[in-house]
Amino acid sequence: MITVVIPLFNEEASLTPLTEKIRTVAHEHSYDLEILFVDDGSTDSSLQIIQKLHRACPREIHYISLGRNQGKSAALNAGFSHATGDIIITMDADLQDDPAAIPDFIDAISEGWDVVSGWKQHRKDPFLSKNLPSKVFNRITSLFGKIRLHDFNCGFKAYTREAARSLDVYGERHRFLPLLAHWNGFSVTEIPVPHHKRKYGKTKFGADRFINGFFDLITLIFLRKYMTSPLHFFGIFSLILFAIGGSILTYFGIQWFSGSPLHVRPIILFAVTAIIVAVQFFSLGLLGELFIHMGKKRAPMIKDRSSEELV
Repeated sequence: MITVVIPLFNEEASLTPLTEKIRTVAHEHSYDLEILFVDDGSTDSSLQIIQKLHRACPREIHYISLGRNQGKSAALNAGFSHATGDIIITMDADLQDDPAAIPDFIDAISEGWDVVSGWKQHRKDPFLSKNLPSKVFNRITSLFGKIRLHDFNCGFKAYTREAARSLDVYGERHRFLPLLAHWNGFSVTEIPVPHHKRKYGKTKFGADRFINGFFDLITLIFLRKYMTSPLHFFGIFSLILFAIGGSILTYFGIQWFSGSPLHVRPIILFAVTAIIVAVQFFSLGLLGELFIHMGKKRAPMIKDRSSEELV
């Protein structure tokens, strides 16, 4: 079975034609289909429309309604948790993604890839406001994330169920799902997908989106490196401050033992302060290590297993 997860917010005009296109593709290829809409607190009639679609086809069409607008990450997380398909496909609800590309994603998953990311090779968006910032963002993410993709933020993706459920999706992490899957040890590739101009509704794009994306990338890299070893992070600052303060005090200590007169100097107070702060940083690192040790131990993330009986 394949599950098509569609997060949405105020997309009332596109939902019915999108559903028809997806079902047409699925029936042409004899896919066992589940469409899972995740309404992210829409204020238009989106929820009523997907409820109507569900009543018309309860076997194939399901929905989740979030209590309020919580963002795309929360919607995807809910979709991943409730999807029943062995292959999970995500796509936006605005019909800029073409359901005709779904078989290409399924073929790539069948070839052994765990995550397949869409690449809007010929984007139908304004160049200066969307295309150019997106290119810069993707280049920087590829550089620091050490995985080469052209379009991290494309909503059209496919996952194995194991890969999708390994992802800890919150905040603005939906931009980095291929990167997170790669870090979790899953194989990631991309395929070109057709892209259409928005026909219905209004874009939810904002100028702060890419600025926030860079901060999110820094946060992810920081957490990946130091989440389980806080002493490594705080220890760096502790050693630097201790070395500076210790060097200054050693210098003036030698001066004092050699008989040179010493007066109260600001640099001596700075050195003492640096050593005190260094000890505090080191203590914070130790406390962090203690909290991690005392915390609940998570089972190791399993990518594959030989039998369901091992669960």
